[in-house]
Amino acid sequence: MWARVGDRLIVGGATVGDEGRDGEIVGLHHPDGTPPFDVRWSDTGRVTLVFPGPDARVQHFPPHGTREPRPVKAATRS
Repeated sequence: MWARVGDRLIVGGATVGDEGRDGEIVGLHHPDGTPPFDVRWSDTGRVTLVFPGPDARVQHFPPHGTREPRPVKAATRS
């Protein structure tokens, strides 16, 4: 697992019916982006140090200042 600042950490619920949590990764402790992460939780706004478990996943976003590729439209002839 790896992340960049600005990615989202999503952690599954601990019990059936528990929705889990998500938060923005606001800090890294290793240059290669591996855990642990500093995460600002969306439900509380608090920042905590997180060592993600097997129920966690990272949702990646493009780095700030870059654009996602757009589909190229085929040229039409008249």
